[in-house]
Amino acid sequence: MIEETAVVVKCEGEFAWVEAQRKSACGHCSVNKSCGTGTIAKIWGQKSSQMKAINKVHACEGDTVLVGLQEAALVQGSLIIYLLPIVSMILFAIFGKHMAGQWQLASVDGTSVLFAVIGFLLAGILIKIYSKRISADARYQPVVLKRLSIH
Repeated sequence: MIEETAVVVKCEGEFAWVEAQRKSACGHCSVNKSCGTGTIAKIWGQKSSQMKAINKVHACEGDTVLVGLQEAALVQGSLIIYLLPIVSMILFAIFGKHMAGQWQLASVDGTSVLFAVIGFLLAGILIKIYSKRISADARYQPVVLKRLSIH
């Protein structure tokens, strides 16, 4: 389980809205001074993100809590979000090139690009449908594991 410290900002029944600071590994390695990523992280500063988590420990607003998410949920979500659009674009581009040859079109590359865009948009629609389907599944939800300090 991936765990992160957060602060409860709002409670809604069996759920709690928690806010966690986004962390970066920048500043901890030996090339910190010459790293572009480290420089960008310094410019943008620390950002926080809010998420809705299942509140099993009945934490209250202001409490510092430990929030957890199953690794499998993170890996599966990352694969869907990042890999599906790329694979879809490539497959649709290949299909577009093949169809341009079948239809004897003058612009094979243009047809291939058009099909790649269609593949990307279709992947976006599939991701949206999938995310709505799993949004109520507790396996894919962050969970408040324990209170670290009570406000």
